[in-house]
Amino acid sequence: MTVTLEREIKLRYADPNTARRAVLSAGAKPRRARRLQDDSLLDRGTDPLREHHCTLRVRVDDGQALLTFKGAPMSGTMKVREELETTVGDPGLIMDLCARLGFQVQFRYQKYREEFQRGRLVITVDETPVGTFVELEGNEGDILRMTTDLRRSPSDFVRDSYPTLLKRHATTRGSDVSALLFDAS
Repeated sequence: MTVTLEREIKLRYADPNTARRAVLSAGAKPRRARRLQDDSLLDRGTDPLREHHCTLRVRVDDGQALLTFKGAPMSGTMKVREELETTVGDPGLIMDLCARLGFQVQFRYQKYREEFQRGRLVITVDETPVGTFVELEGNEGDILRMTTDLRRSPSDFVRDSYPTLLKRHATTRGSDVSALLFDAS
């Protein structure tokens, strides 16, 4: 089995329109239209995955589900971690299967995502309940070039995951949260 490493960073933006204009001005081309993604992070009751800084996620996107395992992040200025991902046709079935294996939803969150591409670099504009981010995923050189073209620097990199950012946001407001959603679904 080949180990796939994901390398990514996030950059915070004031709003989606500013982020989109910056990405297009830097030469990226639209890849997928804006849509709602609904992510559920799964773990067992004692949180063994979280304790090892790993993630098991079911993402519902355009009626399809993606099952993803992410390993612990490696140290560095960019977030680099093992990623194993497969498409699953029936979101409800994969959630039921995971429940039967002892996994429960520990955290659920939503974001609106629009995708762009420049060469091999995948760029997303993500609207979350706590702000707008541009995420760059690809090799180190492409990420650094795009960062420069966006008039940003490595000091602007956000390595935290969306769940970490969302939970921190809730904690600063004095709430313990297991979900951050745009609607009541």
